[in-house]
Amino acid sequence: MSEKVNPPAASRPVLRSVTQLVAHGLAPEAQKEALDAVARQFATAIPPAFHDLITHADDPIARQVVPTPAELHTAPWELHDPIGDDALSPVPGIVHRYADRALLKPLLVCPLYCRFCFRREHVGPDGGLLSEEDLTRALDWIANHPAISEIILTGGDPLMLSPRRLRHIIGALSAMPHIQTIRLHSRVPVADPARITPALLDALETDRALWVVLHANHASEMTAEARAATRLIQSRAIPVLSQSVLLRGVNDTEEALEALLRAFVTARIKPYYLHQLDPAPGTAHFHVPIDEGRALLARLRGRVTGLAWPTYVLDIPGGAGKVPLGPDYYRPDTHPGFVRDPYGQSHTLDTAPSQERASEG
Repeated sequence: MSEKVNPPAASRPVLRSVTQLVAHGLAPEAQKEALDAVARQFATAIPPAFHDLITHADDPIARQVVPTPAELHTAPWELHDPIGDDALSPVPGIVHRYADRALLKPLLVCPLYCRFCFRREHVGPDGGLLSEEDLTRALDWIANHPAISEIILTGGDPLMLSPRRLRHIIGALSAMPHIQTIRLHSRVPVADPARITPALLDALETDRALWVVLHANHASEMTAEARAATRLIQSRAIPVLSQSVLLRGVNDTEEALEALLRAFVTARIKPYYLHQLDPAPGTAHFHVPIDEGRALLARLRGRVTGLAWPTYVLDIPGGAGKVPLGPDYYRPDTHPGFVRDPYGQSHTLDTAPSQERASEG
């Protein structure tokens, strides 16, 4: 039997409807009514690049993008605005949580819709762009806040913008003397790598420090096409970082998380954040307890290079900001101090030199 060859991605549709999911064997007919109810609340989009990676309906890729009836259940701790974006939005398109930086959300469209997204009730194909008036108002707000030195373009996915509109936004930000850093958070290199074109890359030209943060959660997302798209970005002297979400059934084992982190480093991507799942409605089936996440990372310490080490963070529900979750190795509450090595052994830390320096000062 000859090997099945998929047609080119550009010639195949993005799967958006329950009917398409059933027809492609990604959902059983028996779940159609429940999935129609899910579709009335949350958008679905599975691009060919991700569809090609799915081997069965509950594999690590399918879990990220294929809707399930479990999304109809909202756990008591889940919130409609889990990290407080709405309360921290002074004008449409802006979220201002930290003194020196702000989010700019120029659109609410993504190349795919993650089933665990903390903005899942806002994003979708009908989210569209900020209007010209609202974009101007957002840019004016940034211009009038000189304490802000960094803008993070998110949404939605900023690399879904047309080169013309992206060029306009990057140019406007680059013209503000107080903006020193521009960051773009994107799934496009893994979800729709063909969008990384010379025209799109030209639109990113700036004399400011510009970074791309790639969101990927499983090593299989780093396909040859995704790596090639990433190299095109890097070829423009744009550094690429990664962010991932710790997800049950996707990357919650030592083997899966290690493979993901190594895949990033192999592609010259520095792991940046490993996020604790935000408690968005209908996402409880992805939840990994914090203690389990800390233990998972502790087992990888010393096993993977420090280049591959992300910061495990929690975005405190309600909008209080991100905090690192560890794991921790130093016990400052003991005397003498104890420090634990990557292999679990405890060691006494001689604190006398620092105490002597303190007394001498």
